[in-house]
Amino acid sequence: MNAPLQHAEEHCRSLERALASLRSRHLPLLVRWGDDLAQLLPAGGRLLAAGNGGSAAQAQHLTAELVGRYQHDRPPFAAVALHAETSTVTAIGNDYGFDELYARQVAAHGRPGDVLVLLSTSGRSPNLLRAAAAGRAAGLTVWAMTGPSPNPLEEQVDDALCVDAPRPATVQELHLVALHLVCAAFDAALDRLLLWRSAEVTGPAPSAGAAPVLDGRPPGGGPRGTPLEREPGRHRERT
Repeated sequence: MNAPLQHAEEHCRSLERALASLRSRHLPLLVRWGDDLAQLLPAGGRLLAAGNGGSAAQAQHLTAELVGRYQHDRPPFAAVALHAETSTVTAIGNDYGFDELYARQVAAHGRPGDVLVLLSTSGRSPNLLRAAAAGRAAGLTVWAMTGPSPNPLEEQVDDALCVDAPRPATVQELHLVALHLVCAAFDAALDRLLLWRSAEVTGPAPSAGAAPVLDGRPPGGGPRGTPLEREPGRHRERT
């Protein structure tokens, strides 16, 4: 087998191992993220997302799925990729430096209860670490998708998915799968919410043992249907 083919085989094997780990161990985390967004976004909250390079592209992929749609038609929801406004990005970079690129935007756009998603294959990008700190200071829930643990970013956020893969490309591929799983969970949670609301309006009563709905929201949300608060760095998931 020639060297390029060997490299391709190893790339695929690495991806298969990482995907198997994600499937066997960490689906509950991604489903919970989708559930949390279904509490937040219909109640008027928003999602902010940031990354560098390929991770920036994936951040924008996530926001496109929320503002547009994932698989089925549904209302649009507020989601902003922080790298995409070029005049703001270049102004902040020029006046304050690249490390402040996202922190200043988080301070401007984030509101208490909103969600900030940070994507990094290394978990060490200074501008994302500062964004995490700005998000916590502003009362946002901060999630991260990173490469192998331990890394500084996972310690600065409320929840993190850490992909233990040897190559950044494999980490990014797993991040894309994870983002799609979050979107699928979000849509499924929205469908459940619509069923609850329909039952409230038309009856019949929920089945025995079902949790109540408060103010049109599924159970478990905080103010404005926000995700439950979690202590930073205490809910890391490693793949």
